[in-house]
Amino acid sequence: MDRSASGSGGRERLGRALFSRVAGPSGPENRARIHGTPGPRWFGPDRPVRRVHGDASMFIGGLRALLLQSLHPLAMAAVADHSGFRGDPWGRLQRTSTFLAVTTFGTAEHAQEAVDRVRAVHERVRGLAPSGEPYHAADPHLLCWVHIAEVDSFLRAHQRYGARPLDGAGCDGYIHDMATVARALGVPDPPHDRGELAARIAAYRPELRATEAALDAARFILLRPPLPWPARPPYAVLAANAVSALPPWAREPLRLPRVPGVEEVCVRPAGKALTRTVRWAMTPPAEV
Repeated sequence: MDRSASGSGGRERLGRALFSRVAGPSGPENRARIHGTPGPRWFGPDRPVRRVHGDASMFIGGLRALLLQSLHPLAMAAVADHSGFRGDPWGRLQRTSTFLAVTTFGTAEHAQEAVDRVRAVHERVRGLAPSGEPYHAADPHLLCWVHIAEVDSFLRAHQRYGARPLDGAGCDGYIHDMATVARALGVPDPPHDRGELAARIAAYRPELRATEAALDAARFILLRPPLPWPARPPYAVLAANAVSALPPWAREPLRLPRVPGVEEVCVRPAGKALTRTVRWAMTPPAEV
């Protein structure tokens, strides 16, 4: 047997399995529509948002974002009451990944349609947190927290695990690009550079705490993922690196202690190696 053919077949199978998990059964159809439909885009091919969102580091960034977002009690209450993350976690992941793909790579028309659908869902999501405080998913203040937690997580994961980390101007450019999506979703004044992003996160910190729902979500995400046993060791590497990328002020309330030395010597190298493997599997081999 030709070893190169065998290797390319294994690569293709692994890539298909990963893509199916992240994009769902409609993934191939959605990918063709996103990349194949002619028309203007929100972001040109040279924009930083395309580099970040097209990289395998998003797997780690996405897990970090979920953990960080859970620290806002009202945002977490909305997720716990309405998102169905326990009953259909893969469906939620697939919807989120499709939204990111459409707004990043799709036509401006399709991106706006995706935003309109999300805004309609947000408008219906209302309730009371266990504290008795009302929440509304369309509240610009909550939308801004979800947005900055995602931007910070995706960017930090990319800078640590991405194939081509951005320079300073590129980092600011990514935050600026994401502000376009945030404004479309209803955030009136999203941050546009690293300084504004850091200041905005600091402004939210007095509101953040780990509720029982947040602790339960962290246990589910990190310890009880709905995965077959063979997939759990690589997932554990992704999860450990998501935790490693959190700041101490976010880890402590979630009861995620730091183990000095172990993260630098074991966790991060394993995360970089696994991210390279995922990137290799999901990148079509060059034709010869």
